[in-house]
Amino acid sequence: MDLREKQRLVVDALEDIKGRDILVYNTARMPSMFERVVIASGDSTRQVKALADNVQRKMRESGSRVYGVEGEANGEWVLVDLGDVVVHIMHPTVRDFYNLEEVWGGKPVTITRHATRAATKKPAAKKRARGKASRPRRKR
Repeated sequence: MDLREKQRLVVDALEDIKGRDILVYNTARMPSMFERVVIASGDSTRQVKALADNVQRKMRESGSRVYGVEGEANGEWVLVDLGDVVVHIMHPTVRDFYNLEEVWGGKPVTITRHATRAATKKPAAKKRARGKASRPRRKR
């Protein structure tokens, strides 16, 4: 399975269990042992555990190996090691405290096919009001 398929499968597994604020970072240029970091949030420790379990199950079903899992007992922050992809699933307060987005920095990877829900929502264009109120007044 190539890297893009793997990251797409991870994001799909997180979206299946309503993971929030899913980001994928390209770390291939950094001196690390993996090429992608996926960060997601769950609303409770139970959801964080369910998200991690679903990622592991989907990866094993696809024939990929799960190298390790850390933090399942506590459930506030679970790390799933998939070799070239590392998944951090965190409770929102833990995520705010550790701020991994700043650590990995850079620009998140754009997921093709159907991008994550947060990335697909484009801000609505502001309409400019027409009429007398929107026109600048002339100085006399």
